[in-house]
Amino acid sequence: MKRFRFPLRPVAVLRAHRELRAREAFALAVHAYVQAEERHAATRKRVAELAEVLFLGRDGTYLAAEAASLFRAYRAECEEEVQVERRVIEARAVMQQRRVEYLEANRQLKVVQRLEEKARETHRAEVNWAEQSALDEFAGYRASRRAILT
Repeated sequence: MKRFRFPLRPVAVLRAHRELRAREAFALAVHAYVQAEERHAATRKRVAELAEVLFLGRDGTYLAAEAASLFRAYRAECEEEVQVERRVIEARAVMQQRRVEYLEANRQLKVVQRLEEKARETHRAEVNWAEQSALDEFAGYRASRRAILT
């Protein structure tokens, strides 16, 4: 029985490596996106807390210097929230790009895997046919020997 040899094996190995690298890049992009979302949520929480302090602080005595510093802090947090939101949008775009790259690499790998499966199946069929032919030839040889002996 001859041994199976897939001629596109080097291509399959290269595509498997490319798919692995794309999967890792996608995982890193997802991680970066999740971290950006967490930072955005924390920034939103700080902005809400500062807004609450600003609006609830109007009940007591009004100190202009304290109100001005609180308002500056509030504005700085609002600007930071905008920056963090931009980073979230960028991280989402990168994540989507890495996802597309990973899906494409995975699709290309599966194409080669399907070709290998078909080649293996063809090889098995040929080997089975050759074995069956050998068995038929052997059975015919034995039958012809029996006919000669009788």
